[in-house]
Amino acid sequence: MKQETELIRLQKYIADCGVTSRRRAEVMIARGQVSVNGEIVTQQGIKVKPSSDQVVVDGKLLEYNSAAAKITLLLNKPIGYVTTMDDPQNRPLVKDLYRDFKERLFPVGRLDINTSGLLLCTNDGDLANRLMHPRYKFEKEYRITVAGRFGRNELQMLREGVVLDDGFARPLRAEIEHIDERRTILTMVIAEGRNRQVRRMIQTLGFQVTALTRIRLAFLTLDGVKRGGWRHLKKSELKCLQSLGEQA
Repeated sequence: MKQETELIRLQKYIADCGVTSRRRAEVMIARGQVSVNGEIVTQQGIKVKPSSDQVVVDGKLLEYNSAAAKITLLLNKPIGYVTTMDDPQNRPLVKDLYRDFKERLFPVGRLDINTSGLLLCTNDGDLANRLMHPRYKFEKEYRITVAGRFGRNELQMLREGVVLDDGFARPLRAEIEHIDERRTILTMVIAEGRNRQVRRMIQTLGFQVTALTRIRLAFLTLDGVKRGGWRHLKKSELKCLQSLGEQA
């Protein structure tokens, strides 16, 4: 049985407090946004004692409770909302869509302001870490509207992969759903999570994305969730995400 005074890694402490995922917590530590007992900490791997150490993130003292109820929502994000917890430009935040929760629920990964669709929001740092870690390769499916005629030749080039400024990128699958002279609607599945990756892949082929929606994450879809709405993830769905991660 674990003792209450057991030391845990600082990034896990921050994630358990519902601030953000462990991976994002590591970034915040490196940027000097975290202090322990009054001293700024930038070194990774530091351990803290939940029963006595005081951890402050961006000036806010955290309250640790490892037994706190874990909540995970599946949100249908509208265009115009940002997936940060705070925004200096005062743009709408996704957390405004579930403001009635007293728990601090943070987005798992990011969808840019002009991208809509499926986004998980949680206070479960372990789940967020699993979903965002590259080794687990959870599939993400997008519906993409492209200006102009994105034909079979372009589709084949996309399927073969493109070179971005941060490396080679190739979709797991890509299909054309609709095509005419004005627009083309594609679906594309990727397992990575690079910044604006889908848009950049299309732009590399000389086309402009006019609409982008994430329609699936692993086996989760937007079925029954209206734009701007959300639902709780079921226990069976959480178990399935866990088992998929263990199989990776």
